[in-house]
Amino acid sequence: MKKIALSLGILATVLVNAQSIKATIDLVNVKDDKVAVTLELPKMKSGDVKFHFPKTVPGTYSVDDYGRFVEGIRFYDNKGRELTYTKVNDNTYSLKNAQNLSKITYLVNDSFDDEMNTEKHKAVFSPSGTDIEEGKVYLINTHGFIGYIDNMQDVPYQLVIQKPADFYGTTALVDQDKSDTTDTYTLANYAKVTDSPLMYTKPDYITFNAGGMDLVLGVYSPSGKYKAADFKDNLEKMVIAQKKFLGDMNTNKKYAIMLYLAGADGPQIKGFGALEHHESTSVVLPEMMPKDMIDKTITDVVSHEFFHTVNPLKTHSEEIHYFDYADPKMSQHLWMYEGGTEYFANLFQIQEGLIDKTEFLKRINEKITNSKNYDDTMPFTVMSKNVLQEPYKDQYRNVYEKGALLAMCLDIELRKLSNGEMGYRDMIRKLSQRFGENKPFKDVKLIDELVTVTGYPQVKDFYNKYIAGNQPTPYEQYLNQAGVQVIKQESSPIFWFIKDPNQTGYNDKNNTFVFDESSALSPFSKSIGFKITDEIVALDGKTINIQNVQDFINYAKTIKDGQNVTVTVLRKNGDKTDKIDLKGKAILDKMTIETLQFKANPTPAEQKLQEQWLTGKK
Repeated sequence: MKKIALSLGILATVLVNAQSIKATIDLVNVKDDKVAVTLELPKMKSGDVKFHFPKTVPGTYSVDDYGRFVEGIRFYDNKGRELTYTKVNDNTYSLKNAQNLSKITYLVNDSFDDEMNTEKHKAVFSPSGTDIEEGKVYLINTHGFIGYIDNMQDVPYQLVIQKPADFYGTTALVDQDKSDTTDTYTLANYAKVTDSPLMYTKPDYITFNAGGMDLVLGVYSPSGKYKAADFKDNLEKMVIAQKKFLGDMNTNKKYAIMLYLAGADGPQIKGFGALEHHESTSVVLPEMMPKDMIDKTITDVVSHEFFHTVNPLKTHSEEIHYFDYADPKMSQHLWMYEGGTEYFANLFQIQEGLIDKTEFLKRINEKITNSKNYDDTMPFTVMSKNVLQEPYKDQYRNVYEKGALLAMCLDIELRKLSNGEMGYRDMIRKLSQRFGENKPFKDVKLIDELVTVTGYPQVKDFYNKYIAGNQPTPYEQYLNQAGVQVIKQESSPIFWFIKDPNQTGYNDKNNTFVFDESSALSPFSKSIGFKITDEIVALDGKTINIQNVQDFINYAKTIKDGQNVTVTVLRKNGDKTDKIDLKGKAILDKMTIETLQFKANPTPAEQKLQEQWLTGKK
């Protein structure tokens, strides 16, 4: 019996391989920071073939055209003869009479080295990008390396990584090859390929179990400042709290975290943060961050990505379930996918005791303030459905601000309607029970489904007014019901480059101030032609140094309204960077500061609702 079973097993393996696509990524023979990729194909079903790289991928909400990082592509038939093709666009290649197509080869450039913001593309958000640094690190977001053939997205892939013997690959995938120089993984289809990032570097990883889930954390720290073991205690505490918060909504048995810490001498990073996957997340943070700040960011950011395992990775609409990488159709429910997930990432911390009530309220306060940088009358469903296009894509970052606040208000509304028996988390649990990873809902029917699972028609009223409608959300009204009041104060007029100085960042390579592209410019910056992508070098000749940055800030505070001011900036101009002076008269910006406070004497109803909201208890 054993002999027969072995023979059948070998036969099955041969049959699977014959019907699968073998994708080989060569991390050994790297030339000019380019990696060779070879795809070996099963027999074509049609003579007319279209081969694609993704235009965008789930979770990114931007047009990145990953095919633009590919060069030297070649198509071969089963006798090794090169086939002719037509390049349709950055991502798509068309072949006629290619029924004998058997192999595709090409080179991949990494997105980290692409520093260009062009009219067509913003630089790729680094956690969804690719990095090739020979002898150091390879961040393999697979959608940046591997393409697919039309009508063959459901064909299995065999992913083979040829690697240096002393490199380790952090991933949630299981290596089926015992060789020190080759890792082999089997993936069910192309969607699973793009759902499976890897990071290869010299071994620095830890594995452990938390909350009944096996975790692997791999770290790349270019200077060696940090080790994976440095972050274990915080990560373990976070995961246990998350698993408790989610209960039966999360069924993950394993999870991989690839933590890429960007050094001062490495590639120019285009956005810190993370990208979610079913069983893993790729995270990019600056190595210069103090450990306690990295721990806090892991708790905030990695928890957000892990909560995506519930929504939208396992509960989603047809647009996500049948995702079209070449011509994506977007869902109208970013308020839930990103906003609700961001709300969870903060709510679980207060409900599981990781932060106190004051800190939680401070975070809500910041989200209300940040949301005012966006169009509060733009229907969230319309923005979400059209997020890849102007003017909607500039409103995307509001999903983490207003989107989270919408979930908060809906949470309070549900708890009030149900006398504390149901909240936002309960609604999502019921939705996940009704649908699931392999049963998507219809995008236009979501609100009807939410009414069904909650039993409250008022949910539809809320949705039509504040999510699908153009009415600004009355945060003060909802918070007041939960024993929270808004205190308004007029600030002294200030001089700065953006309306919210707290959103200022620092580029340690250039010793410059930088700003998120979603930041609102101050009236002064608008008057001198400052661009949000400009980097501040100096103010009236006074340069910025992180060691004495307070001196720069103190000088800015002395500037009077109408004073002549010169701002020196770095500005991208095609493939070069210019240093220019922008001159004008100072305009001081007066702000109304709103802060949230718990009422000293809430009514019994307000106190009860507050406790149910912040503890999750019924």
